[in-house]
Amino acid sequence: MDSVIIQKEDKILRRISKEVAISDIKKPKIKKIIQKMKEALNAEEDGVAIAAPQIGENLRIFVISKKIFEIMDEEKIQNKTPKIEKENILKDKKEKTVYKDMVFINPKILKISKKKILTEEGCLSVRWLYGKVKRAEKTLIKAYDENGKLFTFGGSGLLSQAFQHETDHLDGILFIDKAINLKEIIPERISTAHSSEDK
Repeated sequence: MDSVIIQKEDKILRRISKEVAISDIKKPKIKKIIQKMKEALNAEEDGVAIAAPQIGENLRIFVISKKIFEIMDEEKIQNKTPKIEKENILKDKKEKTVYKDMVFINPKILKISKKKILTEEGCLSVRWLYGKVKRAEKTLIKAYDENGKLFTFGGSGLLSQAFQHETDHLDGILFIDKAINLKEIIPERISTAHSSEDK
């Protein structure tokens, strides 16, 4: 399945997305959209989350990549564990938690912390621009999963940032609308490929 991520010039990204009818959640159409989102997300090395409008569907769905949970796990190990123990944890593959991509349908932010942090942000639909965005440090969200079950989920740091970024997508807002110090950072592999194409 070919999953192309829509870029910032497309008007689809500026529309407010519609809620998914609860009775439609388990239907093949929604399952297909979620699968397409996961494939598009996992095809991007630096992708940690994706919203349905980014694949051309104005529906209130986003997917958080398992990569976020792995990054946060790694940070916990790096920051809070003594060196010897840290090495043992990193080496012990059997103990490693296996995470899955998480699906959020009709998400609603219930609570955000008063504390805000200015943090570096980018977007799969705004290649290769990066800037600093002020986000709440903690976020509590309510949504349906892909089986139609209602759940609440809290996150801090990178996860909280992703919740806010993706909810913005569903409201037709891009991070560049809020960011300061925007700069373009093109990965070396891409700039090298372009320069060899030009020759």
